[in-house]
Amino acid sequence: MKLINIGFGNLINSSRIVAVVSPDSAPIKRMVQDCKERGTLIDATHGRRTRAVIITDSEHVVLTYLQSETVANRLNEIEDDDEIQDGEENA
Repeated sequence: MKLINIGFGNLINSSRIVAVVSPDSAPIKRMVQDCKERGTLIDATHGRRTRAVIITDSEHVVLTYLQSETVANRLNEIEDDDEIQDGEENA
């Protein structure tokens, strides 16, 4: 299990992430509102403006103040580390 930092010391399991999207579109706003009503919304913004919405395979939605590019870069760093470790094990 690899965890990525989504701000303020909050971590999320990288293998559970399905998508990282911008919160600006109407469908995403509706999805966030629906999750809030269902109780599956996790707000990790600490009162800051939401800049990215993380959708998980367990139908939870996580709000973060980090930009989606930042979250994606952190996710890619973890995948790159995995590839390096796999290469060392096979050598």
